[in-house]
Amino acid sequence: MTDTPVLLQMRGICKHYPGVQALNDAALELRAGEVHVLLGENGAGKSTLMKILSGAVRRDAGQVLLNGDPVEIGDPTSARKLGISTIYQELSLVPHLTVAENIFLGKAPTRLPGIIDWKTMRREAARILSGLGVPLDPDAHVRTLRLAQQQMVEIARALADDARILIMDEPTSALSEREVAQLFSTIARLTANGVAVIYISHRMEEVFRIGQRVTVLRDGCHVATDDIADVSVPQLVRLMADREVSDHYPRRQPGRGNELLRVEGLSGGGLRDVAFVLHRGEVLGIAGLVGAGRTRLARAIVGADPVDLGRITIKGRTIPMRSPAQAARAGIGFLPEDRKQQGLVLGLSVECNVGLSHLRALSRFGVMDRTIERREAEDVITRLRIRTPDAQQRVLQLSGGNQQKVVLAKWLAAQAEIFIFDEPTRGIDVAARHDIYLLINHVVERGAGVIMISSDLSEVIGMSDRVLVMRGGAIQAELSAEDVTDAAVLQAALGIAATQRDS
Repeated sequence: MTDTPVLLQMRGICKHYPGVQALNDAALELRAGEVHVLLGENGAGKSTLMKILSGAVRRDAGQVLLNGDPVEIGDPTSARKLGISTIYQELSLVPHLTVAENIFLGKAPTRLPGIIDWKTMRREAARILSGLGVPLDPDAHVRTLRLAQQQMVEIARALADDARILIMDEPTSALSEREVAQLFSTIARLTANGVAVIYISHRMEEVFRIGQRVTVLRDGCHVATDDIADVSVPQLVRLMADREVSDHYPRRQPGRGNELLRVEGLSGGGLRDVAFVLHRGEVLGIAGLVGAGRTRLARAIVGADPVDLGRITIKGRTIPMRSPAQAARAGIGFLPEDRKQQGLVLGLSVECNVGLSHLRALSRFGVMDRTIERREAEDVITRLRIRTPDAQQRVLQLSGGNQQKVVLAKWLAAQAEIFIFDEPTRGIDVAARHDIYLLINHVVERGAGVIMISSDLSEVIGMSDRVLVMRGGAIQAELSAEDVTDAAVLQAALGIAATQRDS
């Protein structure tokens, strides 16, 4: 890559918001045809730097050069004209339009002014998709496509803009392993044609699988740029966090206690006769492919989704779960997959969010005791090391890792004994992940039970005392910590029988 010409240089980039220096002398260099990984803790400045490059935010100081020439990127339209396109974690497609219409949205070919040349548009869409190796019908409506296919439409739309630089923000966060492989194959095609990719991810295994070089930001500053081949995971973590993270999955002494939760014959809503037991002092992992029913199971346990049959017993007492409020009163804390939409009220303060799970306990004769609420919030902020100026800070302004800690804090404050984590580290950097793992260990060591659902197989294996593997809404296998391997989980998730696995 050293002989490859430099395509982009960002030098001395600064950006200040009221009370926050988001970027301070940040820098990035990008070469044509490379995958350049951008790393940093939540709040390190990655998003701000990319917003400046994509024209969504104006820089306060610094220079942006394309092919050695200074450029001004005043808005997203000017960025696209310069060949810079962004694929965000939350896709920006129009569901009721077709694939071709989305690819050429705002730039459709015309025969006469105001008259779209539909034939040319479909043909060009098919050509771009074929070049990506994606067999999609240009006339298919986007709402009928899987997430991975929608992501390919986003990439095709960028190529229709003649993109030379493609920014990908957490592109694999909701993809299966097979879909990730397809995405990486597409990225290889792009870079082979000279397109440069800036790849943002918190999954360290992807850094080494897809990247050629890596740049690390910390506290808004450029820390290092290295070839991937010259660095290790511990080195990158140290650069990102300015501290050692000695064990990626911190182990603890297993200490399984009495039965906490028993689920029997849970069926309906996509579930099929699900049964298992959770004990005190245990992390029970739940693995499976996308669509296996893991999230449906979690939502059924907390009463968010109805079921037709089954029984849930907590500490020996059968409880009909008809609503999340009832589950909360029974001592179940649910940390949902979509923490922003389902786990938090983003416009409220940290202290208000912490108190939401147990308002009755914080009120006297129907009136909130603000003193107790604030004291409790300040206590969990200290215990969980939540990075916030104070308890009055709006949750919207916190990083993803700290938002996840606030969700956990509200259930700790409510004295929950059963914690259900659904994708606990999605979108969280490696150092903040380690903090979440330590917190999971903490609640288990004090006698709680944890159900951890994750698409990150190494996370499930690294943190769990037992692993249940789901397939088609049913539990396909139960594996102990001694027996669980990547291969065993994947074979169970694919429905391969034990006799086939052993042969």
